[in-house]
Amino acid sequence: MEVTTHIAIVSVPVYSHLRSILEFSKRLVHLHHDTRVTCINPTFGSPCNNTKALFDSLPLTINHMFLPPINLEDLPHDTHPAIQVQITISRALPLIYDALKALHASSRLVAIVSDGLITQVLPFGKELNVLSYTYFPSTAMLLSLCLYSSMLDKTISCEYRDLSEPVQIPGCIPIHGTDLPDPLQDRSGVAYKQFLEGNERFYLADGILVNNFFEMEERTIRALQQEEERGIPCVYAIGPFVQEESCKEGSSDIECLRWLDKQQHSSVLYVSFGSGGTLYHEQINELAWGLELSCQKFLWVLRPPNKFGIIADIGAKNEDPFEFLPNGFLKRTEGHGLVVPYWASQVEILAHGAIGGFLCHCGWNSTLEAVVHGIPLIAWPLFAEQKMNAVLLTNDLRVALRPNVNENGIVEREEICGVIRNLMVGEEGKRIRQRMKILKDVAVDALKDDGSSTVTLTQLALKWKSLSLGDA
Repeated sequence: MEVTTHIAIVSVPVYSHLRSILEFSKRLVHLHHDTRVTCINPTFGSPCNNTKALFDSLPLTINHMFLPPINLEDLPHDTHPAIQVQITISRALPLIYDALKALHASSRLVAIVSDGLITQVLPFGKELNVLSYTYFPSTAMLLSLCLYSSMLDKTISCEYRDLSEPVQIPGCIPIHGTDLPDPLQDRSGVAYKQFLEGNERFYLADGILVNNFFEMEERTIRALQQEEERGIPCVYAIGPFVQEESCKEGSSDIECLRWLDKQQHSSVLYVSFGSGGTLYHEQINELAWGLELSCQKFLWVLRPPNKFGIIADIGAKNEDPFEFLPNGFLKRTEGHGLVVPYWASQVEILAHGAIGGFLCHCGWNSTLEAVVHGIPLIAWPLFAEQKMNAVLLTNDLRVALRPNVNENGIVEREEICGVIRNLMVGEEGKRIRQRMKILKDVAVDALKDDGSSTVTLTQLALKWKSLSLGDA
C-alpha cells in the first residue's frame, strides 16, 4: 500500500500571495504524485470570484478549507488593507491551530508550510511535533533583509530614508534607504515593530522556500546558505512559480487577445499594476499623456484611483475608471491603444507575441511572469517591497528601466514618454531585451527535470516522504 505524504499549507487573505503558494502546491503534487496538500485559508469576508476561480482550478490532490470569516466591524471603515490583513491573521490564529491539530490527528502531517506574512504559525509545528517551513513569495534579497533586520536596527541610528550612503544587506547589492519596504520608512511606527518581530520568527523555521531560482539571485542565496551554521534556516530556491493559464476568461480577455492578434510582433507595451495596484488621479493623467506622446502601441489595464494605492477587493467594480482619463484620450488613441477596465488575463497577454514591453509595479508574481516570457520591463513600484524589486531588476539584473519621480512624487509625462520609447525602440531597450531573453532561458532550465529548482524541491519532497514512511 502506497504511503501518502500529507502537507498543510497556511495562506493569507492576499490574492497575490494566495496565487503564489497555490502554484507551489500544484508544482509539488505534479512532481510527486504521492503527496497530498491541504490549504488552510483565513478570511475576513466572502472570497471574491477570482479567489474562487483559483481553488476551482486545483487538482484533486490539493484540498482546501476556508476558515470562518474574521469579524472586522470594530475597525474604522477606511482602515488600510494591509492592517486589515494583519488583524485578520492575528485573530485567526486559534482557528488555524485547531485546523492543523485536527488535520494532524486525522491524517498524519509531516510538514506545515505557512506564508511569509504569517510567521506566527511556525511555533505550531513545534507544538504538534511537525516540521514547519515558511513559503517566501518574494526575492532572496528581501529575505536577506528580513533575516538581518535586527542587526541593521542595532547598527543604524537614524531613519533609513535619511541615510547618505546605501544600506549594505548581506549578499545583496547596496540599496538606498528610500527603496526599503514601507514598514522601514518610519522606525517609530507600529508597522516597523511588527516587521522586526515577524522577522525574528523566521528563525523558528526548519527551512524557507523562496519563489525564485538559484541562478537569478545566486550571490544572495549562496550568502544565506553559507550562514546556516549561525542559525539561519536552510534556504530552498524552488521557483519560479507562475500561473500557466488564467483561471478566468471573459469578454474583456477575448477582446484583448483579438486586438493583440492584429498588432506587429513585440510592438505593444502592456501596462498593469498587478491584481490590485492603482495610481492617484494626477498620476493616471500623466501616464495617459506619456503613453499618448510616446506614439507606441499600448494595452493598459486601468483601475480608478485609491488613496491607499491598492484596491482591497479585486472583485469590486464600483467606479468607471475611464472617467479619470484626460478628455478625449480614448478617442485620440483609438486603434493605437486599448484600455481595459479593472482586470485582464495577464498570463495570456504576456505570452502573446505582440507584447514587447511591460510597465509594471514590480510585484513579484508579475515580475516572474515577465521573466518566464522574456518581456523587458519598465519598473514602476508602488508599495510593500516593490522598490527593492525595482532595484534588483534595474541595478543588478539590468532587465528594466525605472522612470524618475519628481519632488512631488509624480512621474511626469515627458519622463514616461522617454522611458517608453527607450525600452520599445531605443538601443538600451535592445540590450535589455537580450538580457531578459537570457534570463528567460535560465528560468526555463531551472524547472526542467534536472534543473536547479526541480532538484531542490525534489530533495525536500523526498525528505518529507521519508518522514511519512517512518510513521507508517
